[in-house]
Amino acid sequence: MSGSALLRARGVTRWYGRGSALVRAVDEVDLEVPAGQTLAVMGPSGCGKSTLLHLLGGLQRPTDGEIWLAGHRIDTMSERALARLRRQHIGFVFQSFHLMDELTAVENVELAALLAGQSPRRARRRALDLLDRVGLADRARHLPSALSGGQRQRVAIARALSNEPLIVLADEPTGNLDSAATLEVLRLFEDLRTAGQTLVVVTHDARIAAIADRMISMRDGAFADDSRFAGAGNGSAAGTGTIYGGWR
Repeated sequence: MSGSALLRARGVTRWYGRGSALVRAVDEVDLEVPAGQTLAVMGPSGCGKSTLLHLLGGLQRPTDGEIWLAGHRIDTMSERALARLRRQHIGFVFQSFHLMDELTAVENVELAALLAGQSPRRARRRALDLLDRVGLADRARHLPSALSGGQRQRVAIARALSNEPLIVLADEPTGNLDSAATLEVLRLFEDLRTAGQTLVVVTHDARIAAIADRMISMRDGAFADDSRFAGAGNGSAAGTGTIYGGWR
């Protein structure tokens, strides 16, 4: 496989159960994602796309196969190293936002940076800058309960960017949003794509394809189709990054 890919998977499988109850959630998937590419993984509920995203982000371990990020194999890492990897180099965006209800928007965004060891002053400055970037500077001191669904998802995206991650992995990011809020989030993802942020978005929403360089369709745990669009990212927009410190 190409050494220039930021994210690589080879023969990745995730099976549950055994015998007649065996479920092939992800079935021998091969994947390369160059830096700077926006990839949409689409398919119906239960096709394995969310499981694949969790495997790529180190939230689950594969039954078999290899997963590499920026030249480092991550599926064999210790739990402590995986936790460090997720804190420092991967941004996650989830369908249900996963914001802390008792924290304000700016506190939610800066929390990831604080956990990664940034100073409080730097984390707060970065959080305010990101909230401004996603159009929520005037909502920085609001609790999640005072924000709309689209605003909460934009806070979650700002949080995912707080540590300048190598890659952002989004799991059904528009699944709980109405049409207007979905358009807000899609515009934000388009801005991230233009800026060269590497994105992998799993969804059943065809509108995601409008902001993608490439779209993979999944069925029964495997890739059914792989389409690349004109001007697709090929790694020139951003480097693969340097990962400092021990991962093991």
